[in-house]
Amino acid sequence: MDAGAGTGAVTDAGARAVAVVVPEAATGLVTQASPEPAREPEPALDPEPAPGPDPAPKHTTPKHTTPEPTPHPDRAHVTALSGGTGGAHALAPLVDTVMDALARGARRRGGPIAPGRPGEVAATVSEVFGGPAAVTGAEALDRLTELLAHGSADPANASCAAHLHCPPLAVAVAADLAVSALNPSQDSWDQAPAATALETLLLQELAGLVGYEPEQAAGVLTSGGTESNLMGLMLARDRILGAASGRQIELTGVPGVPGAGTDHAPRPRILASAAAHFSVQRAAALLGLGEDAVLPVPVDHHLRMDTEALADVLDGCAGRGELPVAVVATAGTTDTGAIDPLRACAALAAEHGAWLHVDAAYGGGALLSDRLAPLLDGLGLADSVSLDWHKLGWQPAAAGVFLVRRSETYASLARRAVYLNPADDEEAGYPSLLGLSLRTTRRADAFKIAVTLRTLGREGLGRLVDACRDLAVAGARAVADHPRLELHSEPVLTAFLFRYLPERPSDTADAPADTAEAQREYDARCDAVNAALRRRLLREGSAVVGRTELPGEGPGRVRLKLTLLNPHTTAAEVERLLHAVVAAGRAQEEAR
Repeated sequence: MDAGAGTGAVTDAGARAVAVVVPEAATGLVTQASPEPAREPEPALDPEPAPGPDPAPKHTTPKHTTPEPTPHPDRAHVTALSGGTGGAHALAPLVDTVMDALARGARRRGGPIAPGRPGEVAATVSEVFGGPAAVTGAEALDRLTELLAHGSADPANASCAAHLHCPPLAVAVAADLAVSALNPSQDSWDQAPAATALETLLLQELAGLVGYEPEQAAGVLTSGGTESNLMGLMLARDRILGAASGRQIELTGVPGVPGAGTDHAPRPRILASAAAHFSVQRAAALLGLGEDAVLPVPVDHHLRMDTEALADVLDGCAGRGELPVAVVATAGTTDTGAIDPLRACAALAAEHGAWLHVDAAYGGGALLSDRLAPLLDGLGLADSVSLDWHKLGWQPAAAGVFLVRRSETYASLARRAVYLNPADDEEAGYPSLLGLSLRTTRRADAFKIAVTLRTLGREGLGRLVDACRDLAVAGARAVADHPRLELHSEPVLTAFLFRYLPERPSDTADAPADTAEAQREYDARCDAVNAALRRRLLREGSAVVGRTELPGEGPGRVRLKLTLLNPHTTAAEVERLLHAVVAAGRAQEEAR
C-alpha cells in the first residue's frame, strides 16, 4: 500500500471533527486549563514571510512569581490513605489541589516549554525543593505540582513536536488515577484479582489485532519498547542458542564464543537495520552476547532495511560459521517512521533458522487505522512483537506491550515463587502472571488501555491516528514548498525529517568556486545552524523541535524532526511552527 494514498492536509474543521465522531469527553487531551482564544487560519507558508509580528512570540515568565492563593488540604487529608471505602473522599480535595496547581503552572509557562537554560531550570527547582525557603508540609503538593507543570514540556501544545511523546487522553489519565489509588500489583492474583483477568483479556484482543491466534499467543504489559525488545531477544537467545547447543541457556548461561570461552561454539549474531533502536545493542549487552554481536544491516534513503543486504549478511554468518539468533525488524523508526519489509524479513529469518522480533513500538499504532494497517502486512509472522500505546495510543507512560506468537516459546521465563504463585494455588484455579514478566511488582497498566479501547473503540482511535498522519503530510508539503527548508522524505506515519538551509555562499557576489570542499563546508554550516536554532527555540520557550542525524559519516547529516502526535493540532498551527523554525534559523545566521 502506498503510504501516501488517500491522505490530504488537515483543515481546521477537519481536525476538530474528530471530537464529533468520538465523544468529546473521552478524546479531550490533557492540556492547559485556559486555552488560547480561537485564531484565524494563517495563509500558506510563504517563501519569504512579510515583516510583521513574530509568528511564534517568545513566552516570558518572571523569575519569581507569587502563586495565586489556593486552599491547601488539611493535615488529616495529607496523612489519609487512598484505599478503602473512605479513600475517594480523602483523595478528592487533593485532586482539586493538583488541578488548580496544574492550571497555574501551565498559565505561567505560557507555551510548549518554559524559557530558559538548563541551569536556570535546575536553580528554580532547587529553590523550591531544597533551598532555605523550601516548601514543606501541606503546601508541598500544591507548590511542587505548579513547579512541575511550569517546568514540563507540554505535548498537547502544537509547538511541542520533538519526540514520540504523546498528549495523553483525559479518559486514560482518569483511568490511571484509579489504578494509582487502588495500587494493585500484577505479580500475584491475590493482589490484583480483577486486573489479572483484565490484562489477560486485553492481551488476547491485542494479539488478534497483531495477527496472532489469541488462544495460542502470550504476552505481558511492559515499561516500553526497551523492555519489550530485551524480552524478545532474551527468548530468541534461549530458544535458538538452546536448540543449537543442547543446553538450557537460562540455567547454564551462554556457551563460550571463539576467543572468549572454551566451548568454541559458533558466535551468536543479532541482525538489525542501521536505523534500529539503540535498545537492540543494549539488550545484546545485557544478555551476555555483547553489543558487537549486533550486525547492522544497510538501509535505503527512507531508512528501511535493505532486504538484499539482509540476505547477504545472513549468508555471511553462515560462511563464517556464526549463528544468526535473531533478526530485528523495525515497524516505525523513531526518526522517519520507516517500516521494514516485514514479510521479506520473516522469510529470510525462517530460511536461516533465526527468531524474528518486530519492534513496532511506534508503528504498532497503525494497526488502529484502516488506512495505515496494511503498512504492517506480515506482522503476524513475527515470533515476538513490541508495541507502545504511550506513543500512537495516547496513554500516560508506561503502556508497553510484549507479545509472542506461540505461548510455548515463553518457557524460559517461567518462575515459581512459593509466596506468590504456589503450584497448589494454580492447580486450584488461581492464575499467575509472574512468569510472563521480567519484573515482580508491576503496575496494572493494562487498565487504562482497556478503558480507552472500550471508550473509543478501534475506529475512534484510528481516526486520531489518521488525523496525525494527515498533519504530517500537510507539514511535509509545507516544508517542500519553502526555499529555506529541505524535506528528507515523505512521512510514513506521523513524523518527518527536514533541515533549515542557511544562505549559500553562491548566493553572494563573492562566492567561492562550487567545489566538493565548498559543499562540505556548507554542509558543516548547515549542521551547526540547525543544531543551534533548535536550542534557540528551547531557550525562548517558543518550540520543542527534534534533532537527529542520518546514518553515515561526515557533515550534512543533522536533521530537525517533527513528530506529530496531537490529533487536535491544525495544519495552520504546524505551519506556524515551521515559520518559527525559519525565523530562528535566520536569527542564528545573523548571530554568527
